[in-house]
Amino acid sequence: MTEMTHNFKSFDALAARQEFPILAQEIYGKPLVYLDNAASAQKPLCVIEAMRSVMQHDYANVHRGLHYLSNRSTDLFEQARHSMRQFLNAPSNETIIFTAGATDAINLVADSFLAPTIQPGDEIILTTMEHHSNIVPWHFLRERQGAVLKWVGLTEDGQLDLDAFASAITPKTKMIAVTQMSNVLGLATPIEQIMALARANNIPVLVDGCQGAVHLDTDVSALGCDFYVMSGHKLYGPTGIGVLYAKAEHLAAMRPYRGGGEMIEEVYEDRVSYASAPHKFEAGTPAIIEAIGLGAAAEYVMKLDRAAIRAHEHALAARTIAELRSMPEVTLFGGDHPRSIVSFAVAGAHPHDIATIIDRSGIAIRAGHHCAQPLMRRLNVPATARASFALYNTQEEADLFVAALKRAITMFA
Repeated sequence: MTEMTHNFKSFDALAARQEFPILAQEIYGKPLVYLDNAASAQKPLCVIEAMRSVMQHDYANVHRGLHYLSNRSTDLFEQARHSMRQFLNAPSNETIIFTAGATDAINLVADSFLAPTIQPGDEIILTTMEHHSNIVPWHFLRERQGAVLKWVGLTEDGQLDLDAFASAITPKTKMIAVTQMSNVLGLATPIEQIMALARANNIPVLVDGCQGAVHLDTDVSALGCDFYVMSGHKLYGPTGIGVLYAKAEHLAAMRPYRGGGEMIEEVYEDRVSYASAPHKFEAGTPAIIEAIGLGAAAEYVMKLDRAAIRAHEHALAARTIAELRSMPEVTLFGGDHPRSIVSFAVAGAHPHDIATIIDRSGIAIRAGHHCAQPLMRRLNVPATARASFALYNTQEEADLFVAALKRAITMFA
């Protein structure tokens, strides 16, 4: 391996790995190296135990019962909501909505906040880095109500084009929806500058925090965004659960997203009245166990030194990028920004083939368009391979990945 000087001592990944039992196994007779974290991260014991414990000792439906188990389950569920408010540093007078994930949360905002007022010709600004989950719900408004989607791209050096962003804003702009961090490039979006542009023009902003919530310090009070969404499974929590943060005045004005139990105040044959947030947006029996698991994940992450983790992940990615740059067959995507995600292509080999061959070395990476087809077209590729690092990855694993990639390239030579 090329000699590197990155310091990996500031965060003890080997100690952290002890909290993630799935990482102790072998695949194809090789130690598992899990580098698909941008898609979904593994779960620590505290999350597993929290979910197991509620099923074993505390489970009942929440809010509706007066019996002992219902009260105990409700307390755990609402504690998880409080943990997510703390994690995002949401104001004490504002609440967190539990959703089925970030995708569900964005659809909720599109349908409940924007759809009732959007008119033909009204504009929604997106970036070419967006995940499909932050594209398709706005396409629904284009298809059904005549909204216009306006796209902001990247500069030649791989940064978001803020000049183009400013130029895209017009009196018809009704929403800005932007990722906090690209799931392909690992690029952190300049949210503060975007928020300044939005405030100057009185435009609401939705931030997709699926990657940013994991790898960046996220403070919705400081950001000032109108909406913030994130998924649980990328934050070392379970699938099927996510959160929506929204300013209180928006939640009060927004119509319910789904109808059913829990979200109502009174129901008559000829009329219905709705509960206040958060319950107005949480129809039916919620994902109780998953929400409690997500709360445990947030508590776990809040106890860690997140700056040290970020430096650790960036050092792993930097080491990997330096090695990949020495391979003439490899094209790297993204600029020189610090990151935890490494996307690349190999000349003469499809990313799916590269990922399949590397998998036989026990190494899990991603291959495909990563639900970011507009960005793939901007990069002029159909797909990329992607290695993404988390707090439990090690220098040895980064080196094993590079060695496996070299062997794969030799097979295609």
